[in-house]
Amino acid sequence: MTQASPATHYPDAPILRLGTRNSPLATAQAHETRDRLCAAHGWDQAAVELVPVVASGDKVLDRPLAEIGGKALWTKELDQWLHEGRIDAAVHSMKDVETLRPPTLAIAAILPRADTADRLVGAASIEEIPHGATVGTSAPRRAAQLLHARPDCKVVTFRGNVATRLGKLANGEADCTLLAAAGLDRLGEDSVGARLDPEQWLPAPAQGAIGIECRAEDSAARELLAAIDHAPSRHAVMTERALLNALGGNCHSPIAMLTEADGGQLTLRCALFSPDGADRIEECASGPAGELDWVAAMGAGLLARLTSNMAPHFGHHGT
Repeated sequence: MTQASPATHYPDAPILRLGTRNSPLATAQAHETRDRLCAAHGWDQAAVELVPVVASGDKVLDRPLAEIGGKALWTKELDQWLHEGRIDAAVHSMKDVETLRPPTLAIAAILPRADTADRLVGAASIEEIPHGATVGTSAPRRAAQLLHARPDCKVVTFRGNVATRLGKLANGEADCTLLAAAGLDRLGEDSVGARLDPEQWLPAPAQGAIGIECRAEDSAARELLAAIDHAPSRHAVMTERALLNALGGNCHSPIAMLTEADGGQLTLRCALFSPDGADRIEECASGPAGELDWVAAMGAGLLARLTSNMAPHFGHHGT
């Protein structure tokens, strides 16, 4: 936040400067965040300035993300702008945010989580993908889960925003692709693709969730953002991130998760796949929302199974 209090520098200057990647989906998520802030505080839209940045992950599209720096390529420019005070908060797709964040930053709000499912574009179901078809995806989780179900298929790397990937599909670079239902919905593409039941096709950790991060010491920004924090979504997302943290640098396997809530109780399913999809292990545990001891125990159970004789298949080799 700027040094002046919100009441003194509005309307001559914005109350909050929200940083966002400049992709169409990220921009749509920033607009949703601004709309929720304005509704919660009774502001008009001029109170929240959207500040776009070109993320490193959007600049290199011909190689898998893991080869060029991983998830940090989605956040490093926004992190730098936060630290420099050029923005007050940053809007993120939580599935793209590294598990370990700088202690100087805080996830101040999680918006109500959207559909966690994937959608399959090019076929009506996984079973109906033509034999030997080529499927485009850049996500190790989607690739391994697909090859586990359909080892006859071939996976090719698809990177880029939603429109780019749909364009590659239309140009015949693959027969099918997989996209997040939440992203398609936020872009108004709710009729694209066949929804895959998350019970059968487990999503990515934190899929469908938008998070807003600010400087940990910025109490004014944290207070403003707290008004749009959705507690049930925060509990689910932080539980999934806690399991990722418990797995830590000891697991290089594609990871899929599904969290379901029943009152104040959460049930978390997690599946780990070997990169080629040949092997799969799963754990399921339940515990109170907002408490994480049971999640750490679940992670220990998964790691114990990874250290069994299946470990070489799963890439259990540390960082």
